[in-house]
Amino acid sequence: MTGQHQESEPDPGPDPWEEFDGLGPAAPDRVPGQPGGEPHGFGFRTGVRSRSVALGFAIYTLALGTALVLTGFIFFAAMGQWWLAGLMVLIEATFVFFFTRLARQARRRRRS
Repeated sequence: MTGQHQESEPDPGPDPWEEFDGLGPAAPDRVPGQPGGEPHGFGFRTGVRSRSVALGFAIYTLALGTALVLTGFIFFAAMGQWWLAGLMVLIEATFVFFFTRLARQARRRRRS
């Protein structure tokens, strides 16, 4: 029958991973508390090592934020809600400010 262990089948033997389960770490974790020390995520503190990737992320964030703010500005200006359109300009200024900080951090990274 399918899915049942037949007596004629050979014994699979010991678990091949048993040997490795008993071993300790080869080196201390680079990131405390995470097995293997591999950083997770994406960001300036969690794994982006290349200058070009960090700068690309900063540019992508600025472009996406600018597109959303521009859409909001056009919408609110068309509706005559100028204080909300002004809020969109303030939000864009914040995006540009933080872009300059991200770009400065990216320039200080090593090339790869």
